[in-house]
This record gives sequence, structure tokens and C-alpha cells, in this order.
Amino acid sequence: MSEITPPLMRNKKHRIRKLPFIILFIIVLLLSCFIYIKSSYDSGLKLAQRHTKQQKQYEFNGVNNKDGKLNVLILGQDRNVDGSSRTDSIMIAQYNYLTKKMKIVSVMRDIYAEIPGYRNYKINTAYTLGGPELLRKTIKKNLDLDIDHYAIIDFKGFSAMVDEISPAGVPINVEKDMSARIGVSLKKGWHNLNGKELLGYARFRHDEEADFGRVRRQQQVIKALKKEMISLSVLMKTPKLAGIARGYVNTDMTNNEIFRTGTSFVIRGNKDPDTLTVPVKNSYTQASYPEAGAVLEIDKEQNKQAIKKFLEE
Repeated sequence: MSEITPPLMRNKKHRIRKLPFIILFIIVLLLSCFIYIKSSYDSGLKLAQRHTKQQKQYEFNGVNNKDGKLNVLILGQDRNVDGSSRTDSIMIAQYNYLTKKMKIVSVMRDIYAEIPGYRNYKINTAYTLGGPELLRKTIKKNLDLDIDHYAIIDFKGFSAMVDEISPAGVPINVEKDMSARIGVSLKKGWHNLNGKELLGYARFRHDEEADFGRVRRQQQVIKALKKEMISLSVLMKTPKLAGIARGYVNTDMTNNEIFRTGTSFVIRGNKDPDTLTVPVKNSYTQASYPEAGAVLEIDKEQNKQAIKKFLEE
């Protein structure tokens, strides 16, 4: 008489026979994901490298306070007619690995600042005189803010990133007709702006608000891009966007640091960054100097305290 195998034993043997196929499927899936990520990243990197020059490497002695926070000096780079570099925008982006919050401090480029080793000038002059390292020292001296790394964004790179993120354009409520010195003509009202148009909108400063209006519009653009970034279609493009960014953005951050921070932010980060404009309200006066032109004289202690409170909240 043949022995009958209990149902429980038959099911166990069936699962054991299926186990190698499950493991193989997982391996194939992981390998496919790796190939997709690598090929997409390389595609974005090659796209950027076809349209940008070899990046200059800067000395940068960033300060890491080992407090779970990463402070990155983000600079929008433009070039004068003679080829010298200048920064059109200055921001410090802080990512808190513990709370997963992103905060952005926008620094007005017309602040009259003490530049180590030089006479006082507008704060953005520090970049022209000594690159991101001198600007880092200047920010520390005037605003008491330590910075870990720098990231210099070429304007062509910004336009390419926007067009890749949102091929149909980014919805923006253009507050007025604009065209002066921005390379595009924009009409008042809601429009889907491509990369070049969005850059022009963020750079416009030829009205009564001057640099204050430009900083406000830069923050408006960041929030509009944030809405586009959280869509599923854009998340699928993340590896390619990372490649484009790596090709266009000059930074001292390693690939591992970029990947770690980017992954943490995309997966768990708060997608609605808080913003602060420096100088803060009622902490500055308008002034003018022969060597610097129109500037902002700021109350340094008031602004230092405002920055500290903002970043520690």
C-alpha cells in the first residue's frame, strides 16, 4: 500500500521547488533596475556634456558641523562679455537628514559686505574676486553661516533641466509684461514657460522692486518646479535628471553624497521647502558708494539671528 503524502508536506515541497525561480526573478528585476538607472544617468550626463565646457575645479574648504544638516551654497552663474564669471543669484539650501526638511535662504546680491582681504563691496563681488571659497568666507563673516559644499548652476543647465522635467512647460502666473535684459518677452497672465522663459522670469529685475522682486520670483519658480518634480512621470526621469545635473552643475559634492541626499529627499523629504530672504524686513537701508553703486546696508546682528532662528525651527 503506497504512503499518502499529507497536503501540508506537498505544499511545502511545491514552495521549495518555486524558490529558485522567485530568487531568479528578484535578481533579474534588480539587474533591470540597475541597468535602467545607469543608462538613464549616462544619457543625461552625455546630453549635458555636449552643450557645456569642461568645468573649472575650485578650492573649497567647507565646514561640516556634523549636526545632521547639509548646507549647500547654490550659485546661478552668468558670464560677462570679457568671459569673467559672476553670480546672478546666491542661495543656501539646507537639508536636514533627521527631520527630512529642506530650507532655502536667498541672499540679496546687493548687500554691502566685508570681503576678507579686500575692501567692502556688494556680496556677489566676492565670487568674481575669489570664486565660491571667498564667497563662503564672506557669508560666514557677515551672516555667521557655515557652508558644507557649493553647487554652481550654469544657466544653460537650468534651462535644459526645466525642459526635461516639464516638456510642456511650467505653469507660472507672470505678474507683468517683461523683456528687459532677460533674452525673452513675457506677457502678463498664466503661461506654461519653457526653460529659457522660466530662467528669464526668474532673472528679471528692471522694475521698482529691483533685486527684491527677482528674489521673490526665484522663490516662486522653485515652488512651481517642486510641484512638477513630485509627479510620477518626473520621478521616473530622476536618474536622467541626475545625469543632466551632474553635467551642468559644478560642485565639490561626490556622487555618493549627491545620491544619498537626493534619494533621502525624493523618498522621504518634505517637498514644500521653507524660504527666507536676507536681509529680512526692517533690517537694512539703501545706500550708494562710488566703487559699488547702489547697495543695501544691513543690520548684521539682526540678520544673523533671523537666519539662526529660521534654520533651527
